[in-house]
Amino acid sequence: MSGEQVMSGPPGIAPDRVEHAARILRAGGLVAFPTETVYGLGADAENVGAVERIFAVKGRPPTHPLIVHLGGGHQLSEWVAEVPDAARRVADRFWPGPVTLVLRRGRRVPHAVTGGVETVALRVPDHPVALAVLAAFGGGVAAPSANRFGSVSPTTAAHVRDGLGADVDYVLDGGSCAVGVESTIVDLTGAPTILRPGGVPREDLEHALGCSVSVRATSAVRVPGQHPSHYAPRARVVLVEPDQVLGHAEHLAARGRRVGVLVPPEFAADAGSRAAHRIIVVPHSTAQYARRLFGFLRDFDRHECEVIVTSVPAPDGLGLAIADRLRRASGPRT
Repeated sequence: MSGEQVMSGPPGIAPDRVEHAARILRAGGLVAFPTETVYGLGADAENVGAVERIFAVKGRPPTHPLIVHLGGGHQLSEWVAEVPDAARRVADRFWPGPVTLVLRRGRRVPHAVTGGVETVALRVPDHPVALAVLAAFGGGVAAPSANRFGSVSPTTAAHVRDGLGADVDYVLDGGSCAVGVESTIVDLTGAPTILRPGGVPREDLEHALGCSVSVRATSAVRVPGQHPSHYAPRARVVLVEPDQVLGHAEHLAARGRRVGVLVPPEFAADAGSRAAHRIIVVPHSTAQYARRLFGFLRDFDRHECEVIVTSVPAPDGLGLAIADRLRRASGPRT
């Protein structure tokens, strides 16, 4: 299929756009669509050829699993070998919403989706456009973020167009994503474990499950978002302590580097007097920070910064997800 023009418009759902997207999915094409987290690059999860095309378009390793998006929690049992009580509790509490469950793969799930492993990641997105497409399509849609592998995730349709261009058959414009970071991935094949922090905080999961939930940076269970370098802008990201951000940025600027700075809010008053090519003050609200994080990173690239200096927030609430994205954005690149 050849690429089609992005159809812009308000976040409302136009039936003809939704049905057009569903037709493309049925034909084995790729559709970029909005979710509450980031834009996804979707294909029929049961069409191996379409799924393999996702990997080719993104440049994504075939061993890196995809998330299957469902239209409702009632479909969960169709895609997994069994539904543990913990999975039902999390789904009932947070779906539709930014949490992904890792469970034992059902026969319906091809190994192309799971990267060859016997677990599958599933979620129900909380976005009217995504839910309308899933309802019209009727099946599961495998969808990673709609960008090249390892780069900054897209939170607008324009980001998708800029990053993937004509490699996508259709882009549904649903406005800016409300959450701004990917879903929390929780492994429920054993003791509840967060494998990727995201839009549902650890504290909320613990409350719903009535037990502690550990967080692992790496795991034997392969899931999206665990690559050491991920979510990365073109500029190199350097992480320092909060009180060292402005000083380190000045040091690099004095050496002739084009420096972008993400300034912690408590040091905002000092930011205007410091030397840097581009300075952005982090919002006080972690929800606002998460929503705008990927936009900030893209802004630094747009201003041709060579290096971005920042710090990570406290690892509570959405701060845990923001810290994860920044650490991986600063990871070693090949």
